[in-house]
Amino acid sequence: MIDIQSIKQRYGIIGTSPALNRAIEIAVQVATTDLSVLITGESGVGKENFPKIIHEHSARKHNTYIAVNCGAIPEGTIDSELFGHEKGSFTGALEARKGYFEQSDGGTIFLDEVAELPLATQARLLRVLESGEYMRVGSSKTQKTNVRVVAATNVNLVEAVSTGRFREDLYYRLNTVPIQVPALRDRKSDILLLFKKFALDFSAKYNMPSISLTPEAEIAIQEYRFPGNVRQLKNMVEQISIIESDRLISVEVLERYIPKEEQTNALQLFNNGKHQEMADKSFERELIFKFLAEMQKDINDLKLQVSHIGQTGVPLSVAPMSETKSIVFGNAKSEVKDIPYENVELADYEEGSAEEVKTEELSLQKNEKEMIRRALEKNNGKRKDAAKDLGISERTLYRKLIEFGLNK
Repeated sequence: MIDIQSIKQRYGIIGTSPALNRAIEIAVQVATTDLSVLITGESGVGKENFPKIIHEHSARKHNTYIAVNCGAIPEGTIDSELFGHEKGSFTGALEARKGYFEQSDGGTIFLDEVAELPLATQARLLRVLESGEYMRVGSSKTQKTNVRVVAATNVNLVEAVSTGRFREDLYYRLNTVPIQVPALRDRKSDILLLFKKFALDFSAKYNMPSISLTPEAEIAIQEYRFPGNVRQLKNMVEQISIIESDRLISVEVLERYIPKEEQTNALQLFNNGKHQEMADKSFERELIFKFLAEMQKDINDLKLQVSHIGQTGVPLSVAPMSETKSIVFGNAKSEVKDIPYENVELADYEEGSAEEVKTEELSLQKNEKEMIRRALEKNNGKRKDAAKDLGISERTLYRKLIEFGLNK
């Protein structure tokens, strides 16, 4: 059985996302074979960890492991770097040189940004994958190598094949076992874990107190898409740790570290949440006003009845109080009298009824607290699901939990 947690600790991988766990499982399972592996995922997701997992869990772990960034090597020298060259094969070739495939014989070679390889080099690489054969630049002698190839790219290779930028046969040869590393926005639950880990790391590195986020900032940072993924989040945490004197980071401070061109959409969902909260509050106030108006009308009707009976001994001929009906708070309900309120305004309240109105308001708060408590119990404490059942935003629910002391 694969111990995912120990692998994460060994390679410094943070997160509990099922997609991330699945990628690790595939890497460990394929490690015992010699199959080629293609690792895909956006820039900054941490693809570089997976070739190490594959190499160090394979029979080749005691042999050479070489990582090559194909995008960082000039096109004119890439063949020499990978396959070596003979003395005098080109200007500046003062002596023969072994290439990476020769140096890593018996081990593993990791070709990062493999989509950046020129088409001629792709043809050479295909030959190595198919037969283990290659030739140094400037040589006609065929050499053999026994190398496990793991490649990675953030490019859509299917699209690159269709446009002629990548060889189709090489794509299928590399893609024997695919591993997809999820983007950070696809594992939002890991963002706060990564933030806290990086904050502690930089606290120790720079000998300063660790930064933390306000509840609103925690919600906001999880809504940001992070186009640069884990790398961008790490850089952001480092910048904030060094620059900000206040160690509790608010939404406003967080926005300073988002590139200007991304701010329009960066916290859009968070701002939508603010608007939703305002709508929730307005809706709540409207319901409370209606409830209090109806209760006040009941009280006034009772007063008239008592006064009329006291004076005449005969009940006043008025329409009977109607049956109770449900008034909705979100998706939860509270029972109130079904009395018309179209013409009722706040000015209708009498000064003498202030204490009664206050009592009813407290009762309303008690009912609201009970509805929230039941919604949380129903959803096993999951605030997102509870807020959905109540018909309010998660931010509003969080505020109510604090207000009613239910956040403990």
